[in-house]
Amino acid sequence: MQNSDKKIGSSVKQSLFCLKLPWDIHKNSRNSSDCTFEAPWLFKSLQNVGSMTFNFINSISINAGNSQSKILKSKTIWNPKEQGEAEHRAFASALASGKGATVIEFYSPKCRLCNSLLNFVVEVEGRNSDWLNIVMADAENDKWLPELLHYDIRYVPCFVLLDKNGRALAKTGAPSSRLHVIAGLSHLLKMKRPPKSIS
Repeated sequence: MQNSDKKIGSSVKQSLFCLKLPWDIHKNSRNSSDCTFEAPWLFKSLQNVGSMTFNFINSISINAGNSQSKILKSKTIWNPKEQGEAEHRAFASALASGKGATVIEFYSPKCRLCNSLLNFVVEVEGRNSDWLNIVMADAENDKWLPELLHYDIRYVPCFVLLDKNGRALAKTGAPSSRLHVIAGLSHLLKMKRPPKSIS
């Protein structure tokens, strides 16, 4: 009886430092004095608050980005050859349309600045669709190599303004910020924008 009384009344003393290696935490230990890797209650509560915040922000961004998700869902994923051919067909169609100007946007799928401009470029084309076509050209795709060399494209994003005959008139400078690129594109458009007619 005395033995069992000692076990019930005594508590196992934990050491201040845990010398157990992280890859050993899931091994069953026979020694009751081994330390465990339980996080303190403060860290657990912070982790819960963090995960709740992440879920809340994620739900807001999903609801707010429905229009963008429709665009992304409708986008077909092609291999580089198909992508280059589709972009070239769009370029040929833009030049054949007879509109006053065509802008080629040389971009990279890996470029965050390029990706951030996508909605802006679509909006600009929509507002000026009576006289302007904008064509996307993946600068990493070998199909665009002749144009990259011809227009001396050394950075992305780069916008090249073409007249209705396909002659290059100007291009934007090396991008230093999103605002700088937008200003450069606006300047290109001012060069070819038809004068507003007075009704």
